[in-house]
Amino acid sequence: MKDRQYLEQKAKEIRIQTIESIAHLGVGHVGGSMSIVDALAVLYFDVMDIDPKDPLKADRDRFVLSKGHGGPAVYSALALKGYFDVEILKTLNAPNTKLPSHTDKNLTTGIDMTTGSLGQGFSAAVGMAKAIQMDKAPYYIYTIIGDGESQEGQIWEAGMFAGSQKLDHLIAFTDYNKMQIDGETNDVNAVAPLDKKWEAFNWHVQVIDGHDVEAIQKAIANAKETTGKPSMIILNTVKGKGALFCEGDIGSHNMPVTKEMCEEAIARLK
Repeated sequence: MKDRQYLEQKAKEIRIQTIESIAHLGVGHVGGSMSIVDALAVLYFDVMDIDPKDPLKADRDRFVLSKGHGGPAVYSALALKGYFDVEILKTLNAPNTKLPSHTDKNLTTGIDMTTGSLGQGFSAAVGMAKAIQMDKAPYYIYTIIGDGESQEGQIWEAGMFAGSQKLDHLIAFTDYNKMQIDGETNDVNAVAPLDKKWEAFNWHVQVIDGHDVEAIQKAIANAKETTGKPSMIILNTVKGKGALFCEGDIGSHNMPVTKEMCEEAIARLK
C-alpha cells in the first residue's frame, strides 16, 4: 500500500496535467474532472492490477468512468502511469485526437469502456462484473458515477441487478460533489440520501471524504473484504477541487480556461 505523501503527489500531478491540457484547448470539463482526481490517484497508482506495457492483459482490473466527461483527469492519470506520452495530453479534444472529450476505448490506450451517455457506463461495468462472476475470475471492476448522473433511471436498474446478483467484484464510487450542469443537485432533483438508497439495493456502502487518499485506500480494502454484495463508496467531494479559478463553482462543468487562469492555479498547487 502506497503512503499518503506519494499518492497526494500523484494527485497533484494529475491535477496539474488536467488543468494544462484543458487550458491548451481553452475550454473543457474542469469541475467534474478535478473532483475525482484523488480517487484516480489511488486507483491507478496503488490499487488496480494493471500494466501499461500490456494494456489488454486478460486478467487486469478494469476501470469504467461512467461520468465520461471526467475524461481529462483519466487521460492525465493514464499518461503519468505510462500508457502514452504526456505531450499527447495537449491534443485533448482537438481534431483527429485520440483523447476525445468523453472517453472512447477505440481511441485511447488504457480506456476499458467508451462512455458519455449518462448511466450507460455503469450498466457496462455491471455487465463486466457479472462476466467475472460467471468466469470465477479474480480481478475487479471499478467504476465512477456522478451524483447528477444518479438521477438517471438506468443507474438504479443496473444497481438493482448488481445487488440481486451479489456482484462482489464490483467496486463503484459516486462523485458526490453536489453540483451538476444546471445547478445544485438538491435543487434539480435531489438524490439524497444516497447511502440509504444503495443499501436498499443490497450494496455495501461507505461514505468518506473523497479527497482523503488514505480514506479511499481503506474504503477499497473494506470493499474487497465484503463478500456477497457489490460496494458503493460515496465520495464527498468539491467540484473543481484544486482549480483555484473554479473550486466549488457550479459554472465549472464545462468552462473556458485561459493561460493566465492555468498558470495561477498551477502555481497554487505547487
